[in-house]
Amino acid sequence: MASDLLHQNFGTVQSDKQPTPKTITAAATIAPTTFITKMSGNTAIATITPPVAGSHMLCIIPNTTTGFTTGGNVSGGTTTVSGRAYLFVYEPVAASYYLVSATTS
Repeated sequence: MASDLLHQNFGTVQSDKQPTPKTITAAATIAPTTFITKMSGNTAIATITPPVAGSHMLCIIPNTTTGFTTGGNVSGGTTTVSGRAYLFVYEPVAASYYLVSATTS
């Protein structure tokens, strides 16, 4: 798990001092390093490696129709739409990510 000293990199309010969103390749397990992560590739995501220990939220934007699937720590699966933002909340007691919402544009 990344250092909790970097927890501000995952806050929903950031300044220009935080790292810019990164693009990573979709895989069964991903490890975001910023609050907003862009995905490339078509592999369904089942597990998200928590970047900090406590409760937090992540925004994942797929560039293709990827999908989130159960079997890891993502609760509930869904097919994704390219360019939509998917917000997940991490609940540390259950060690699970829950899909909060997806943009509809």
